Amino acid sequence: MSRVGKSPVEVPNDVDVTIVNDVLTAKGKLGEQSVPLGADVMVDFADGVITVKPANESSHSRAMWGTVRSLINNVVVGVSSGFNVKMDIIGVGYRAAVSGKTLNLQVGHSHEILYPIPEGISIECERPTQISVSGANRQRVGQVASEIRAFRKPEPYKGKGIRYENEYIMRKEGKKK
Repeated sequence: MSRVGKSPVEVPNDVDVTIVNDVLTAKGKLGEQSVPLGADVMVDFADGVITVKPANESSHSRAMWGTVRSLINNVVVGVSSGFNVKMDIIGVGYRAAVSGKTLNLQVGHSHEILYPIPEGISIECERPTQISVSGANRQRVGQVASEIRAFRKPEPYKGKGIRYENEYIMRKEGKKK
């Protein structure tokens, strides 16, 4: 029995949900997104609540139950409030700035890294050492944050690099004489 699949998805008042031809579409203040449902689950929308049930007792149908419910929840939350990932830059001389549709990173390489900001994603730098990635699609926000982090991953000796805000880096002791 899926613990995730059993819980219903609450739909806020400012989000419009329609189900047509096994595709759930949600429209909100941050845009429109859709999820293909497939034949393995049954989705019901009534009174502002979306419930998901397996279509039959097959193992694939039971496995897709919680997955489809999570995808639906991500779409509903995405179009209503969006997702946000904050990142910190640690290191002497390391900084970031946004100019137009480009993120400019100076993270210890011999050159500046110019990262083009994808469509549907917004990147802000409140401080030169903090990056905020936000958008309506949870997968794309996480992917962009992961690509930015990959330019200079945090290293375990001094902790320098780009890390997520709540990420813990296990520190190592340096070489002894």
